[in-house]
Amino acid sequence: MTPEDASAYAREIRGLAPVIPVIVVKEVAHAQPLAKALVAGGLPVLEVTLRTPAALDSIRAMADVEGGVVGAGTLLTPADVRAAKAAGALFGVSPGLTDSLLKACEDEELPLLAGTATVSEAMRLLERGYSVAKFFPAEANGGAPALKSYAGPLPQMSYCPTGGITVKSAPTYLALPNVLCVGGSWVCEASLLADGRWDEVERLAREASQLRG
Repeated sequence: MTPEDASAYAREIRGLAPVIPVIVVKEVAHAQPLAKALVAGGLPVLEVTLRTPAALDSIRAMADVEGGVVGAGTLLTPADVRAAKAAGALFGVSPGLTDSLLKACEDEELPLLAGTATVSEAMRLLERGYSVAKFFPAEANGGAPALKSYAGPLPQMSYCPTGGITVKSAPTYLALPNVLCVGGSWVCEASLLADGRWDEVERLAREASQLRG
């Protein structure tokens, strides 16, 4: 998969909803009911972070949920890329970028939303052919005002900011011309999963699906 094709796919799936849930699953048994609640609430694009031993099996379980588009987050190495693809991930997300990670995603034909924190990193992606990136950690890196300033010199780059974004701050990001969507964990906090509060997850997802800038 070329960087241009990966960026086109990223734009397509990120157009499905304004918020992408950033998910940490500790129990595989939570994976399917969580995915069903999020999809039912209008958030079909799901990022399962590779931060727990249950992550890959959770991706496998979520891949069977009708209407869901499941990806793997926190990709750090080529081995992570191969494992995510084998588990059924349809896209990948990384906190940063390296040449080996980009090449692995291209070789495995796994569309990647690579993390950037600076203009220089965004320029590096553009030079390689990518026009969609993650902005991480968003709030710690200047938040919406920083991304707004990027739109002038880099109008061809679109972003999915993630990191510290809340239901209250999300509309400010979504109002920016260079923001496709935001990533957030408030719709799937650990306490909701631990207690099996799937109705509440669906309610939060429905609320998030209506957010606009």
